[in-house]
Amino acid sequence: MRILSNIFRIGSIAAAIWGVIAILMVARLQAQKQMPATTTAPHMQPPAKPFTHSVSATGILEALSENVSIGAPEAGIVAKVDVEVNDEVKTGQTLFSLDDRNLQAEALATKSRISIATANVAVAESQLAKTRSQLTRLEAVTDPRAISLEDLQNGRIDVDVASAKLQSACAELNAAESDLARNQLLIDRLTVKSPRDGTILQVNIRAGEYAATSPKNPLMIIGDTERLQVRADVDEQNASRIAAGQIGRASLKGEPNVTFPLEFVRVEPYVIPKMSLTGASTERVDTRVLQVIFSMKKPTSPPVYVGQQVDVFIETPEISQP
Repeated sequence: MRILSNIFRIGSIAAAIWGVIAILMVARLQAQKQMPATTTAPHMQPPAKPFTHSVSATGILEALSENVSIGAPEAGIVAKVDVEVNDEVKTGQTLFSLDDRNLQAEALATKSRISIATANVAVAESQLAKTRSQLTRLEAVTDPRAISLEDLQNGRIDVDVASAKLQSACAELNAAESDLARNQLLIDRLTVKSPRDGTILQVNIRAGEYAATSPKNPLMIIGDTERLQVRADVDEQNASRIAAGQIGRASLKGEPNVTFPLEFVRVEPYVIPKMSLTGASTERVDTRVLQVIFSMKKPTSPPVYVGQQVDVFIETPEISQP
C-alpha cells in the first residue's frame, strides 16, 4: 500500500508539471499566431523632403480666399433651391429661397391699409378744399354787418382743423407705405443670394426641408476653385522658424510623387489648438499649431479637390548651432 501511495503521489506531481508545460506551449503558439511572421515594408513610402532645411506640416486644400459657408437669415422651410453642386455662380445670383407666405399675407393686409389711407387722404383734401372755399367767401364779404367776427374766426379754425386732418391722413398713408416697403425687404431677405463669384462646393438643403439659423453643417459652401489655397498646420515647436515669404511644396496624401509648388500668402499669427481636419468640436486636441496659408494653381492632372489633405514642406533657413 505504501508503494502504491508513493507512485500515486509522484504521478500526480508529474501530471501537474505536464499540465503547466502544456499551458505554456499553447500560450506560445497562440502568441505566434497573433504576431506577423516577418516585418513588412510600408505599402507606400513617405514623401521625400524637397528642401535641405524645411519644416513639415499637414495641410488641407481650400478654395481661394477660403470657403464661404452660406446660412439662412431666419429659420424656415426651404421653398426652392436654385443651384446644384459644381454650378458656377456670380455675385447676387439666387441660391435658394425660404417660404415667405406669412409675409405675403402681411403684404396683402398692408396694401388694404394703403387703400384705406389713400381714400382718407382724398376725403381730407376735399374737406380742406371745402372749408377753404367757405372761408374765402366769408372773407370776401366787405360789409361788417353781413357777417360776424365769430363766424369768420370759426371759418379759419375749420380750415386749420381740416388741414391737420389731411396731415394725419397723409401720415397714416406714409406709415402704411413704409410697412409695405419693410415687408418687401423682409420678403427679399428670404431669397438668399451669392455673396461672391465662385463654385458651389456643397449643398446640404433640399426644397421642403427646415433650414435652421445655426445648423451643424452649413446650408451651402461656395468657393473659387479656379485657384486653390493650402492651410498648413505647423507644430508650435517649429513656429519660430516660419517667416513671411517662405516657399513651400505640397504632395497629396497617398501620392507622394505628385507634388505642387506653393506661394506664400500669409501667416495667421494666432496659435490655435490643433483639431482633426473634420473640425468637430468633440475631437481631441493634440497640440497647438500655427496656420500658414499658401496659394497654388489648380492642376489638371491628377485632379485635386477642395477638402483633400496634403503633406506640406516649408523651406526654412538652417538652424544656427549655439
